[in-house]
Amino acid sequence: MNHTVHSDAAYESNPPFDMPEIELPNIPEYNVIITDFGARGDGITKNTEAIAKAIEACAAAGGGTVVIPSGVWLTGPIVFKSRIRLHTEPGAVIRFSSDYADYPLIESNFEGLPAVRCMSPLFAERLEDIAITGGGIFDGAGDAWRPVKKFKMTELQWGKLTASGGVVDADGEIWWPSEAAMNGAATVNRLRKQSTAALADYEPVKAYLRPVLLSFRECRRVLLDGPTFQNSPGWCLHHWVSEHITIRGVTVRNPWYSQNGDGLDLESCRYAQVTDSVFDVGDDAICIKSGKDEAGRKLGKPCEYVVVRHCTVYHGHGGFVIGSEMSGGVRHMLVSDCSFVGTDVGLRFKSTRGRGGVVEQVYIRNIRMKDIAREAITFNMYYEVKADTDAAAEVNEGTPRFRDIFIEDAVCAGAETGIQLKGLPEMPIRGIHLQRVCIEAQRAIECSNAENISMSEVTVVPKEEGPVARIHNSRDILIEKLSCPARQEVLLHATGERTAGIDLRAVSAGAPAAVILGEEVTAGAVKLQQSCHLPSAMMGGKSAESGVKPYNCAKGADAHDMEDWRNLYGHDIAGAKPLDGG
Repeated sequence: MNHTVHSDAAYESNPPFDMPEIELPNIPEYNVIITDFGARGDGITKNTEAIAKAIEACAAAGGGTVVIPSGVWLTGPIVFKSRIRLHTEPGAVIRFSSDYADYPLIESNFEGLPAVRCMSPLFAERLEDIAITGGGIFDGAGDAWRPVKKFKMTELQWGKLTASGGVVDADGEIWWPSEAAMNGAATVNRLRKQSTAALADYEPVKAYLRPVLLSFRECRRVLLDGPTFQNSPGWCLHHWVSEHITIRGVTVRNPWYSQNGDGLDLESCRYAQVTDSVFDVGDDAICIKSGKDEAGRKLGKPCEYVVVRHCTVYHGHGGFVIGSEMSGGVRHMLVSDCSFVGTDVGLRFKSTRGRGGVVEQVYIRNIRMKDIAREAITFNMYYEVKADTDAAAEVNEGTPRFRDIFIEDAVCAGAETGIQLKGLPEMPIRGIHLQRVCIEAQRAIECSNAENISMSEVTVVPKEEGPVARIHNSRDILIEKLSCPARQEVLLHATGERTAGIDLRAVSAGAPAAVILGEEVTAGAVKLQQSCHLPSAMMGGKSAESGVKPYNCAKGADAHDMEDWRNLYGHDIAGAKPLDGG
């Protein structure tokens, strides 16, 4: 009789799109144990050959389960075959070798582009029905591969690391495990430009070509259930162009300083569910990707039909992330009932000019965040661009598009910025809808180059003085039932000649507040519904409801306006004129 791993109860999270049923591996009821093939769990004996023989014997019998019992099992790469489940019993620690010679060079992908890399410790390509289960630990020996940046470590940690061996670059800012690793980038870039370069040409810089811990490529029906995956040389779990993926109950750990230390990367995959898992990593935690720039567009495989629920992220650059490599497109995503504690960013959407691709139909709900170092929610189309300007570029196949994304029932206790929307002037972010969101942050809302945005029943508790919302060159923005604390004096500061259609409805600031417009903003760009509660002490002490309307920065400011503005911002305004009221 075949053994089929059964899925969770029918999607509790109710995707708002037609989610196909995810198929799970169909693996025969046949077991082998690696000790029967000469494996020794003493932490010293290298078991690469013994584990390979166990997998081969199991596959030859039609498939089944290869059991790794309790012990410390040193090994090189484990290469899967179809219809194989690798099961780790409690107490099993799989310690991957730190000897670069154990990892052959292969044609693979790295950060969204075709690349030569070392084979991954856990490797599968063009297979069906594969699984890793149980309570064991897979340790990728990442410390033998990764560079480390000085600013990420304390002085004591840095001193201990540099004393352990390796080399430090000329600037004294990056430690490398070896000189070959440090100088590898230049060699690799040169070889990439040579169409005749062979795998053997990369051999001298193998130390630079770090693998990911798990690389499953073009696979179908994949299950990861239970183990811990940690200390990866690069990304931890990378699924590329695969489908019917189930990841549940896993723990993913990388040191917080680990370079490229992502947790999970689903790249150009479809039909996947990630549930009940914990991430504590050095880069983005749960990442959705689909290739980079022209290579990703040419591959043309979106990442689609993915459900993420009941996951916890403790450390990472982002809790749930789309991009920046999203050139093949991303669509039909549901993320629900997740917690992010201490991440740099909570919900992170990122791209840049040149990527192309469309991200759409993303649904996020019931998210809990605490102690977020930067943005709780961010859409940033200027990823890795130091200076963003209002100068529009040509719209072409490399222009990224983000649209129709829905976030509801999210709470964040502590962040630097609550909500950041940063589109491109030539391609604004469109159709971002937030409902029932509560955020405590230093700054509340920043929005530039965005269109058709709605924020309903949003509560923000900014710690800094200044506008609750800053809107620049954006249009068709609905802010409805916004709440903010009594100490805030300015509700909205709108700038940019393209700003229009800002609609404030039923906003209760709870204290004196003002709406300020830049000189370049046209009259009527901001409309206040009569149900708004915006007492404007700064603009004469009367509320919008009482018939005295808020003012913007144009001509005609009186001395009282000037004094209050100066007290708040430390400089003068040019003047004031009435806004249109609803």
